[in-house]
Amino acid sequence: MKKVIKFVPWIGLVFGLVAFILLMACKSVILKDNSGTWYSGIAAIFAGGKMSLLGYEGDFDGKLAWTALLAWIFILSGMIIVLGAAVLALGVLKVNVNPKIMGVLNLVAIGLFITAGVLTFFTRGAFGAANEWSQSTLDSYVLGGGYIAAGILSIVAGAVLAVPTVLDFVAKK
Repeated sequence: MKKVIKFVPWIGLVFGLVAFILLMACKSVILKDNSGTWYSGIAAIFAGGKMSLLGYEGDFDGKLAWTALLAWIFILSGMIIVLGAAVLALGVLKVNVNPKIMGVLNLVAIGLFITAGVLTFFTRGAFGAANEWSQSTLDSYVLGGGYIAAGILSIVAGAVLAVPTVLDFVAKK
């Protein structure tokens, strides 16, 4: 069991990586009536990028959604922490680390992943507010499927990391 637990953070890292990629690669907000109007993930995160409006594809000079930017930063930070903890857990570096330290690292990563997942679901409102959309315009858009999947996968990454975290805190050393 102890040998298998060393590889669980890698599973959480994969879920986090997929969520990270989905945030950038997928459409962030899409018009409900399927007319083809959408804004890219890059437009929501970094306030620039491509948009499609009724078949016209062009650049977008709007403002970013702070929730998407924070989610992107939190997922990236969580992946870096999990990668460091996973490498330390495998013993590749020949460093003897107290399991409680590993537990704290995983706990921070869990917090980052779950917070990022929740923030992802608020992207549509934050994007509309930043670009000064009216309520009727905001109501005509929905969150993109990639952003929904990224939010779910980010929360799943945090949940997967809960197993080794609990075991690190209960470990006797």
